[in-house]
Amino acid sequence: RNIVDSDAEDIFDYSHNEDVGPNAGWKPHENIEETKQIINDVFKDEISVFGIILKDTKKLIGTIGLIADPKRENPRARMLGYALSKDYWGKGLMPEAVNAVIDYLFNELDYDFLLCGYYSFNERSKRVQAKCGFKPYRSLTMTTQTGAKEQGTLTLLINPNKNIKLEFSHPETLIFV
Repeated sequence: RNIVDSDAEDIFDYSHNEDVGPNAGWKPHENIEETKQIINDVFKDEISVFGIILKDTKKLIGTIGLIADPKRENPRARMLGYALSKDYWGKGLMPEAVNAVIDYLFNELDYDFLLCGYYSFNERSKRVQAKCGFKPYRSLTMTTQTGAKEQGTLTLLINPNKNIKLEFSHPETLIFV
């Protein structure tokens, strides 16, 4: 579901953890006011961010977001990012959420492809993307939201219902075609 203002406490619960934000390239939230500001400035902007909700308690335990990739200039493509409360790591919830988004984007909205990525130190995210069918295609240095430079890998998932042919720039960084 979409993020609402009342999700601030649940988002802060996991976003202030020192292990969650840095894995996704952002600093841990310092206080609930910062979380509320991010909800207003980021989650309600041009990015489509959805809450990952526990079925039994309805508690929001993570987010999954989609942004248009301006480098591709393709309105039928998106970049995917996600974060999950550390309390729920290793339980198969993130692959379930990512696969639900993939199904929606490819089978309902007929998108062409999805991009995702992980920093080289984030083995969990690498495994999620592999489990969901993303293929590594480009190795590069990425700038985090905190301004740090980290080695990482971009991954790609092409809609299997379409005959998509991609042209890649910077062939020196390609690791998959």
